[in-house]
Amino acid sequence: MPTDLLEPKIHPTAVVDPEASLAPGVMVGPYAVVGARVTVGPNCWIGPHAVLEGRLTMGRDNRVFPGACLGLAPQDLKYQGCDTEVRIGDSNTFREYVTVNRATEQGQTTRMGDGNLLMAYCHIAHNCILGNRIVMSNAVQVAGHVSIHDSAVIGGALGIHQFVQIGSLAMVGGMSRVDRDIPPYCMVEGHPARVRGLNKVGLQRSGLATIHGPTYLQDLQDIWKLFYRSEMTMAQALEQCRNRSWHGPAATFLHFIEHSLVAGRRGPLPATRG
Repeated sequence: MPTDLLEPKIHPTAVVDPEASLAPGVMVGPYAVVGARVTVGPNCWIGPHAVLEGRLTMGRDNRVFPGACLGLAPQDLKYQGCDTEVRIGDSNTFREYVTVNRATEQGQTTRMGDGNLLMAYCHIAHNCILGNRIVMSNAVQVAGHVSIHDSAVIGGALGIHQFVQIGSLAMVGGMSRVDRDIPPYCMVEGHPARVRGLNKVGLQRSGLATIHGPTYLQDLQDIWKLFYRSEMTMAQALEQCRNRSWHGPAATFLHFIEHSLVAGRRGPLPATRG
């Protein structure tokens, strides 16, 4: 019988509030805690000693390993007990002692898409937005209001500053200090982090050539060199790029840089020269 046709299976030592909503096929392990406002989708596995609290909604097929805490109040001095939430998609894995906090202000949300892997001891702070298929190695510490786009790969034991954006298919080396925006498709590492080049292996594996044709990579390299290998400032390179029509990943890269250079944002990471 398919597991999503089975009634939830709750270990006798688990504490599950009667108002919690558990879909068919959910398994709740020993000593886990599930609060009243939690909604868990079909076939999720909630491991021993995991804690799900607050207004938390999870999709199907998620795995929450021992000691992980999802949906608890934000670690933000501005938080005044507002009705905020965490929304999580499908097929995510939260390894041991991962924490994901609710948003801070009334009506706000910490949000995560599908197919993400957060390894042990990662922390996702209030108001973060994560896309799909992101991989975070152990002990990645993500501060509030960070946005991480699809298929980014984040190395272990590093910190990401508040309000930073990390573009799709970016790769961040372990133990880096990320204090500014990381454009999509880039490789980054260092303390402080610096852009080292394009993530060519990730691009080859992504299937973008099938979608955009074989010339997309040359266009992406051309626009990347304008920003990161020319003598122009970011603003000058941006102005020059506007004289040409860009498509596919190159257009995505340009849009990211434009948004990053808006007044009040942290701006894109610089490159390492040489």
